[in-house]
Formats: sequence, C-alpha cells, structure tokens
Amino acid sequence: MNRPPHPAPGAFTVHAPGRVNLIGEHTDYNDGLVLPMAIERGVRIAVTRRTDGVATIRSEREAIPATLDLRTPLEPGRSDWARYPAGVLAGYQRLGWSIPGFDAVVSGDLPAGGGLSSSAALEVATATVVEALCGRSLDLLDKATLCQQAEHAFAGVPCGIMDQCAVAFGRAGHALLIDCRSREIRAVPFGGGDVALVVVNSGVRHSLADGEYARRRAECEAAAAGLGFSSLRDVTPAIWEASRGTLPDREARRAAHVLAENDRTLAFVAALEERDWPSAGRLMHESHASLRDLYEVSCRELDVLCEIAAALPGVFGCRMTGGGFGGCAIALVAVDATDTVMAALGRGYRSSTGIEAEMFATRAAAGARVLPA
Repeated sequence: MNRPPHPAPGAFTVHAPGRVNLIGEHTDYNDGLVLPMAIERGVRIAVTRRTDGVATIRSEREAIPATLDLRTPLEPGRSDWARYPAGVLAGYQRLGWSIPGFDAVVSGDLPAGGGLSSSAALEVATATVVEALCGRSLDLLDKATLCQQAEHAFAGVPCGIMDQCAVAFGRAGHALLIDCRSREIRAVPFGGGDVALVVVNSGVRHSLADGEYARRRAECEAAAAGLGFSSLRDVTPAIWEASRGTLPDREARRAAHVLAENDRTLAFVAALEERDWPSAGRLMHESHASLRDLYEVSCRELDVLCEIAAALPGVFGCRMTGGGFGGCAIALVAVDATDTVMAALGRGYRSSTGIEAEMFATRAAAGARVLPA
C-alpha cells in the first residue's frame, strides 16, 4: 500500500486527510483493534523550496510563523503548534536524512480540537513534504510510526498508532481494520452507496495533552498488571470473568470497556461486510454508552448529540469519536436521509445547548499524498 511521493518541483502542495474512528475507541494503546477511516476534509501544506537549510512554517490559523533551522538537530521544547511538524522533521534528521530548506503554508478544514486527528494529519502531511523534498520515502508503517513518536516526544501525548496509520494508509471507499499489536491493516469496504457518515462537531474543544488521556492509559496499564499481563489484549474472556473482581473499581471499568470494545470492533466489521446497517448502528450506540459510563471520556454535549440522533428516522447509530472530553460525534445515516437528519440534528442540538453545530457528511477518502500540479 506504499505510495512514495514523486520527486517534487520547486513548489508543490501536500494533502493529508483527517480521520474518524468508526469504532474501537481507546483500544489502540492497549494493543487492541480499531476501525478508522480517512475523511475528505484534511490539512494542506503548500511548499516552496529554499536554497538554505531553514524551514519556515506558517499556519493560516496562527499569526506568527515558526522558523526551524534544519542545519542543526531539532529538539523537543516548543510549546506552540509547530511542535508537531518539528517533531516529524527531527525524526527524519535522526534517520540521517538531509532535509533542504523550505517555506510552507498550512491550511485546512478540520476543526481544531474536534477529535478528527488534525495533529496526525499535520504530522503525516509534514512527513510527506519531507519525502517529496528528498525524493525518497519510508514504508508507510515506518512513516506512521515516526509521526507517532514525534507526537510522544514533542507534544507529550502518549498516543497509539491508529491516527497516524489512518492518515497514511487511507483508502477511498474503505475503512481500515488495524490490529495495533501486530500492525496488520485490512481494508474494509464502507458504505457502498447505502449509508453516509455525518460528522458533528459538538463545539466543545478537546485536548489530549491535559492529562486525562495519559491517566486513562495508566489506568489500563495498572489493570493489565493487576491481572498479571503486560497488556489488556492478553486477557481472555475466561480470565476476565474469573479475575475482574480483584481489580479496583475504576481499573475494572476501564478494562471492561476495552475488552468489550475489541469484540464490538470485530462485530462491526462483520456488519459492514454484510451491509447490516441496523446491527452496525446498535454497536455504535453500545460503544458510546461504554465510553460514557465505563471509560468516562464523554461529555454532556456529546451525549446530547447521540440522544437526539438516536430518535431520528434514518439514523442507524451514533457515537462520540476520538479521544473524548469534547470534539465530534459521528452518525451512520441512510444516504437518502442525510440532509433531513443534519437539519434535525442542528435544530435539536441548538435548542438543547445553545450551540450552533458544524457538521458535514463524508465518504472514506485516500491517504496523504502530493497533489497533482
């Protein structure tokens, strides 16, 4: 599935998609199963080569551009948005790549803090820029892993591999079943013209760097250790039933979500392959309830969106997507009901919260790439 970029001319543009996770939430850093798909919205980076070894990166959302001297090793320490591309550039430096200077302008149509992986899109887009400038490429999995490591080291977020893989490996018309332990990736057809995916931004900005994400990860690690394993992926149903009562309540609830979510992910894949949309929707509702009650990463606004959606004709299922604490919900909708559902969701959410929700329908999209000139 590797798609090495063509050697780029003096100026070029890279696009990297955002992603939604259809199901399999907070399982990635537990060596579990996830089912993301790349979406049509994303991040663009317009690049012009320079003759020196300096990179200037300007975001249309930020007033001050970032200047990075590529002639010296880049190190963690930035606190601004440019820590994401800086971490990626540092990763290629550590591999011994000689990166030429460039000017870049970053734009996009992903809501920041919306849980649609704007950070992973920026990271993988930056990696694609480096590869185009250098005329060489990494294997896609190595590229995703480099971007994941950049987020760990430069942004302080101990994320799993899902987001970066979804952005790098995205395939039009397909979701991606990712085994986060083996790193095996399987494309799963999505939609086929029967259903659409509606993405609804709650308007509540989420942040994974505020400690809650890391706390959930630590709780899962403690639960696995309490059961005698290094990862919850190793816990079988029989072991869980026999031993769950030995864990503290909070750790038991976190583990219960992760173990059931892995099963739901496989069941959801089977439903997609059978085009069994009611079963897929039921699994989405169950996933959201588990994230709300057992994993405690939802919020009132996301719950309201899912409650409104569940009552609308044409909606098969709805759940929060992403790390939680705000961000977006996704609804699986009969394609001919999309406009009606979006209008009703907007009215109901505005009435309940006073927030004007941004929403859009999307198909499964391709991964990061250099755009044709």
